[in-house]
Amino acid sequence: MAISEKNLVVDATMENLDTVIGFVEDELALFDCPMKTTMLITVSLEEVYVNVVNYAYGDAVGKCEITLAIDDTSEEKKVVITVKDSGKPFDPLAKEDPDITLSADDRQIGGLGIFMVKKSMDEVSYKNISGYNTLTIVKSWKI
Repeated sequence: MAISEKNLVVDATMENLDTVIGFVEDELALFDCPMKTTMLITVSLEEVYVNVVNYAYGDAVGKCEITLAIDDTSEEKKVVITVKDSGKPFDPLAKEDPDITLSADDRQIGGLGIFMVKKSMDEVSYKNISGYNTLTIVKSWKI
């Protein structure tokens, strides 16, 4: 095979979370992605998508585009998932990582989800391209 790319555009609502996760799980299954890796990817995607739902558009409902590309041209397969929205510009990677050595009571609120995404994925990047927040996560696996 080669590089497979699929797109999904949904209203950025919690009701569409299952659709988004199902879309990615179905594609990963076609490429024999191990269950543990699939879980890491979907939990990370859920965190990114829920952030768009909760923060990108305020009280309005906007669109969220998920692009999934899988490269299986080598022994190591790689998925690249891009989540794009036209909401308020926001780089979740710009915030300093939380100090996880502190107790929950002493830590600042927020940031743990994106921290987990950064630790679970091989690469995480953010760009604002032509007014679109574009967050990309990358994960590889071997069969």
